[in-house]
Amino acid sequence: MSASASRLRRLASAAVAVTACGGAVLLTPSVSSNDRASGHPTVESLRQIINDPSAVVPSRTLQESALIGSKSGPLDILVVGGGATGCGVALDAATRGLRVGLVEREDFSCGTSSRSTKLIHGGVRYLEKAVFGLDYGQLKLVFHALEERKQVIENAPHLCHALPCMTPCFDWFEVVYYWMGLKMYDLVAGRRLLHFSRYYSAQESVELFPTLARKGNGRSLRGTVVYYDGQMNDSRLNVGLACTAALAGAAVLNHAEVVSFLKDEGTQRIIGARIRDNLSGQEFDAYAKVVVNAAGPFCDSVRKMANKDALPMICPSSGVHIVLPDYYSPDGMGLIVPKTKDGRVVFMLPWLGRTIAGTTDSSTSITPLPEPNENEIQFILDAICDYLNIKVRRTDVLSAWSGIRPLAVDPNAKNTESISRDHVVSEEYPGLVTITGGKWTTYRRTSFSMAEDAVNAAIKSGKLSPSNECITSNLRLIGGDGWEPSLFTVLAQQYVRMKKSDGGKVVPGVMDTAAAKHLSHAYGTLAERVATIAQNENLGKRLAHGYPYLEAEVAYCARNEYCESAVDFIARRSRLAFLDTDAASHALPRIIEILATEHNWDKSRQKEEMQKAKEFLETFKSSKNAHFHDGKHQ
Repeated sequence: MSASASRLRRLASAAVAVTACGGAVLLTPSVSSNDRASGHPTVESLRQIINDPSAVVPSRTLQESALIGSKSGPLDILVVGGGATGCGVALDAATRGLRVGLVEREDFSCGTSSRSTKLIHGGVRYLEKAVFGLDYGQLKLVFHALEERKQVIENAPHLCHALPCMTPCFDWFEVVYYWMGLKMYDLVAGRRLLHFSRYYSAQESVELFPTLARKGNGRSLRGTVVYYDGQMNDSRLNVGLACTAALAGAAVLNHAEVVSFLKDEGTQRIIGARIRDNLSGQEFDAYAKVVVNAAGPFCDSVRKMANKDALPMICPSSGVHIVLPDYYSPDGMGLIVPKTKDGRVVFMLPWLGRTIAGTTDSSTSITPLPEPNENEIQFILDAICDYLNIKVRRTDVLSAWSGIRPLAVDPNAKNTESISRDHVVSEEYPGLVTITGGKWTTYRRTSFSMAEDAVNAAIKSGKLSPSNECITSNLRLIGGDGWEPSLFTVLAQQYVRMKKSDGGKVVPGVMDTAAAKHLSHAYGTLAERVATIAQNENLGKRLAHGYPYLEAEVAYCARNEYCESAVDFIARRSRLAFLDTDAASHALPRIIEILATEHNWDKSRQKEEMQKAKEFLETFKSSKNAHFHDGKHQ
């Protein structure tokens, strides 16, 4: 305990110093003489930099200056797109000793990467296909999904955890089928196993999951089989990737858009991009030996900048999710039905104190702000209704959103049968490597990796000279090194929440368990920095009733996580927009007030931020902002 307290005191002191400087200072450990001689930091010194509790990411101004400075010496790789794949590529390349830049039109994780199912899949459905299709390729996918799930959880333990998932069985054949299948899954998992699967009787099942119906579609519950998968806070994991890449030396810039490519006049090879800073409106050129297109659903529009006749690679699919109150599912137990009466998969999972349910899978058009339609929401409510013993109401929907899955088509394939959720790496135009497809879990995956494959392709294309091989399989993300589940107790014991009352008087408040646990899981070992701001700057008040988010988080994210807009905070730094659109709307005035102080916004900018945030929340079809009077779930 004494060692832990000493570490926390050192971190608190560093946090105060950083806060005083506005968070624009990069504190890095000394570099060894070997590092200076080689020109590249060693793998171990990189780990020290990333895991240093006093390190602060470079300011956005410094990052933009680094990109502008590439005119005098080109970057090795410029990544276009700040989702899971793009940030994974930037981190992989930077930790290999390459000079890396990344630009994102909106914000890190603004698209598909923040709108996922929140599960880190271990490939259990691939196993069924492997067995019944005698497909060794599917079996390999199981092995690699299991390995990657284990690595993601270990590399970001504060943001990821194991979640038991219950599969209800309504006849004895289903009991035997799922029990045998999941026992085979346990065997295949081996050392990658999270926990053993097991069978529970009908009585045991309803004790574990009180809202589970004993009868469904005229059949009686015979029991359930429970297995374990991984769960994550997807957008915070994505922001963690971006910040870790920045600490490793990558120049990452959100709200910066590629407007055109720069080409060599003689060879026509792409040698960089014209970039517009969407916050200032200014444009500049960034030069690189290779450009990696990791724009997710929008990768075709990036490809067409290089070649207007490029054939589409993306076959977009829409996935809708809804958020319900916590009483729909118990904390710490999910419900997954592999095959409903119409053959689809449906699930209900506890997530950040609420219940997430989904999902749909339908064709869609590509748009920056996809919206769920009422039929999709009603389908999810219909599907879960069959398995619950409570009334399922549309008025209980706190938030509903749609995400676009970028199913990939290999442009070099001779037919379109190659559409899949696996990823595709292609260099159709000299100097432009495109990576698309895949899933969240595979952003880094070791053998069939997305980031690793893309970086390898870029190294080959640009004849680059990395200083070492890929090391991201065992690299803790920022806030993950040294994190323990008990960290929240130290926060609760050593910090108070100083908050201003409505009359302007500053009063102390307890750092309660809910707030302490939230800070610990959202920020890992850096949670003490947020707690220090709450205590020393009188920003300890909650932003929304019933949620643990603190005012201090807005200031911290503005200083340390490139939070540049109100939407950045309510959607990606916190998850308030995804959890409860009404609560997010009520919190907006205070969030904008704090951001205005941090970023020196005038009244016009504050008004613009409020308008944009309101428009953003309108795309989340909660019961507060949707017309659903013709639906059966009232």
